[in-house]
Amino acid sequence: MKILAIEPYYGGSHKAFLDSLQKLSCHEWTILKMPAYKWKWRMRGSAISFASEVKELLGGGESWDVLFFSDMLNGAEFCGLCPQIASKAAKVMYFHENQLTYPVRFEDERDYQFVMTNMTSALCCNEVWFNSAFHRDSFLDSLEVFIKRMPDNQPVGEVGRIREKSFVYPQGIWPIGTDGQRRAGPLRILWAGRWEHDKRPEDFFEALKIIEDRVDFELSVIGESFRDEPEIFGWAKEHFCERIVNWGYQKNRADYEDVLRDSDIIVSTAGHEFFGVGVVEAVSAGCVPLLPERLAYPEVFGGNGDEFRSEFFYDGSVRGLADKLAAAAEKLANDELFPMGGCEKIVEKYYWPKLISRYDIGLERLAGLRQG
Repeated sequence: MKILAIEPYYGGSHKAFLDSLQKLSCHEWTILKMPAYKWKWRMRGSAISFASEVKELLGGGESWDVLFFSDMLNGAEFCGLCPQIASKAAKVMYFHENQLTYPVRFEDERDYQFVMTNMTSALCCNEVWFNSAFHRDSFLDSLEVFIKRMPDNQPVGEVGRIREKSFVYPQGIWPIGTDGQRRAGPLRILWAGRWEHDKRPEDFFEALKIIEDRVDFELSVIGESFRDEPEIFGWAKEHFCERIVNWGYQKNRADYEDVLRDSDIIVSTAGHEFFGVGVVEAVSAGCVPLLPERLAYPEVFGGNGDEFRSEFFYDGSVRGLADKLAAAAEKLANDELFPMGGCEKIVEKYYWPKLISRYDIGLERLAGLRQG
């Protein structure tokens, strides 16, 4: 079976996702892509360029059974510009994120045209895939509320159409693994989120301030930073300077993996997370997760029941996080931190070699629906 993937924002997790699918899938993939640059312009204009490119390929005799869109594509616009293939192939859109519930500093900064782009793109596809049930439900529930704000001609029923054809396909990772023996030393705490306000770094550093006089710990703060970096990072780098062992974005993949392997606990204070690839990777490297009990985390890391929740989750408050970190340091001192988890087993189901058949079967189902 032949699949055409169209990705206007080929970088970061979007790139890793498609590269892994192409590498492991039993189907034949063609990937049309643009660099991860100026995402707003990608959503507004990439469909025009991709439609022209696809027409050339069709003229050369190419054909595909399934079109696989990223949420960064204006799918409805592409289908209108390239009806030759859009009318013949099955279409699926994969939502890594969405433009309605993705956080902005101030709500009046949100461009609702991009929300409508997500909606019309989903409507034009045969199926819509999300990386978590939390992502699917939060988007569709918010979309219903958003539509009711329209002055008239509110297409509320269309949200139900999208919901009926929506499925969850988790983001896969490649397992990192551990080095085996832990290096001697105090509790090593890792924070690996984007350096942006929606990850709530202030909560993380406030929790560390609470425990710093009674807990010995080392600190690694990595993740991608941007021009509008929260001021708290500058303060924290100075305040915790004697505890810091790694700081800033790890440009080399090997260095990034080494930091994960050398850490004991991966902490999240996120106010926004659709899946949590970075945390899943850290857990695959042997880190114990310590996560707020909200967003996609209970779904992704809750295990097969509630047996892990008391170990891996805190109540979302600064004090709750501080108490859990102090307890983890005590467990480490008593050589009880790692036996408490068996953490890697929770994320094994997200390893690409285990996930790929689920994707392939889903794509085959899609093609069969179209042929029927």
